[in-house]
Amino acid sequence: MEIFNHNSNIHFLGLRKFSVGLAVLLVVASIALLATKGLNYGLDFTGGVSIEAHYTQAVDTNGVRDTLIKGGIEDPVVQSLGGTRQVLIRFQPKDDTHNPPKDGKVNLDLVAADVSKALQAVRPDAKVVSRSYASPQVGAELRSSGIVAAIFVIVGIGLYLWIRFERRFAVAALVTEVHDVLVTLGVLALFQREFDMTALAAVLAVIGYSINDKVVVFDRIRELFRLARKAEPEEILNRSINSTLSRTIITSLFTGIAMGALFFFGGPSVHVFAVTMLIGIVVGTLSSIFVASPILLWLGVSKKDLMPVTKENPELARRP
Repeated sequence: MEIFNHNSNIHFLGLRKFSVGLAVLLVVASIALLATKGLNYGLDFTGGVSIEAHYTQAVDTNGVRDTLIKGGIEDPVVQSLGGTRQVLIRFQPKDDTHNPPKDGKVNLDLVAADVSKALQAVRPDAKVVSRSYASPQVGAELRSSGIVAAIFVIVGIGLYLWIRFERRFAVAALVTEVHDVLVTLGVLALFQREFDMTALAAVLAVIGYSINDKVVVFDRIRELFRLARKAEPEEILNRSINSTLSRTIITSLFTGIAMGALFFFGGPSVHVFAVTMLIGIVVGTLSSIFVASPILLWLGVSKKDLMPVTKENPELARRP
């Protein structure tokens, strides 16, 4: 299946000054958004109350969430626990209602009573079976761990590409991966989409998806460099993008369709994951086409860098 002709010759490298300039502008804008507006961290990173409720009959998580909101619980997150009769409820308790004035700690008895009252007003078979509280300090630790995980993945990918290809490819991959992550986070900060552990998982998935796109192009670049005799690096890079363009667009399109289905039919609990992935797919695809190869060109990649290294044979050297 091809959307574009395998032998098409769209001059993507001719747009490199504009495309890389736009990429730099987006990164700067994203950093500014993250510094000023910041991410809208969810309960996973800010701390909050977790309550497990059981029902004797099947229950819908969206219905539970609506019930809690009507009962005065603000912005609850409701997830199913391995079945249709168990749900996990998480939310940030109200300071004035649930925090005693003496020590400021959350009164879990009051919180559980309020949740139980709200649930049983609609479903008398609801029963709160456990409750716990995670402090903001725990959320801060999770944020730090998430940052470390993302850095570890990006650096690990860079080292892998250094070994598999060549250092210029590793540098290009690292730069574009940082670009993809920052722009994705910048869009989330711009629209203040909730950022929780699900969104963090999506960001890590975006890193993997994006590098997969780039490795396909890098493989074709290495192949064409080894096959070509006198072609210039710019021509090789441009041919590589064109010959992999259909694969890149088709992969992105079908992955985007899957994420769209997840958004519309997967329920509110996976909305953030789907939206983050959709943003990352668009950003990663564009950077694979318009940013990675221009960086390789400016780093001076050549046929010599990609030719297999052969060891000299002294026996052959002595022959006439």
